[in-house]
Amino acid sequence: MRAVVIGASSGLGRCIGIGLAQRGAQVALLARRRQRLDDAAKEAGPGTLAIECDVTDPASCREAIAEAATGLGGIDGLIYTPAITPLARIQETDAATWQRTFETNVVGASLATAVALPHLREARGSAIYLTSNSASMTPPWPGLGAYTVSKAALDKMVEVWRAEHPDIAFTRMIVGECAGGEGDAMTGMIDDWDGELAAEMHPIWMERKYMSGFLLDVEQLITTVDMVLNSHVTAYLPTVAVVPRATPPS
Repeated sequence: MRAVVIGASSGLGRCIGIGLAQRGAQVALLARRRQRLDDAAKEAGPGTLAIECDVTDPASCREAIAEAATGLGGIDGLIYTPAITPLARIQETDAATWQRTFETNVVGASLATAVALPHLREARGSAIYLTSNSASMTPPWPGLGAYTVSKAALDKMVEVWRAEHPDIAFTRMIVGECAGGEGDAMTGMIDDWDGELAAEMHPIWMERKYMSGFLLDVEQLITTVDMVLNSHVTAYLPTVAVVPRATPPS
């Protein structure tokens, strides 16, 4: 399996990239932050590629995907993980925040897919996009309007790619609350949140039962990604949901 993981310098993308490499895949890790990429590649093991890529820059996407395809000898799987998660009331979400969120969460995913398309078609490969339970399994979460709307758009974007290119297995992977790993592998989605607004919104999310109160084990997410990538030849998995159980195992 020759896999390209975009957004692999931190958070869930880093966990997935390293996890796939440790499970035997040939992996190219793509993201903006070079030092973090290099550190992730070392942890993933020999042969892992670290390639700088800014998903909001079309030229950067073209160059990074081309370098990954050359280095891996082709692309069997594309995994798109980048996401911006601004916390703001919708009436206070300005144009710059909407634009930045959509550029990363939606537009970048389509740009990367377009560049990888010839390689995926040649390999009869698959593409996975991490989306959110807030876009499809629960009502919208107050305070996460731009994020939720962008993830709903990503869901529909995956359907359009699937409709126009049925020879490639496109999967939207719905992911529930997951902290990721440790250090750079920990999710950074709340790093820029306003503490007071987060303290106001969190009880609302819990009261409405949008959150279970438990976190998904990141190893289960990695295992699911690996399963989807390696089953695409015989199985078609348009949607997969990986969310924490409402109660922990006894």
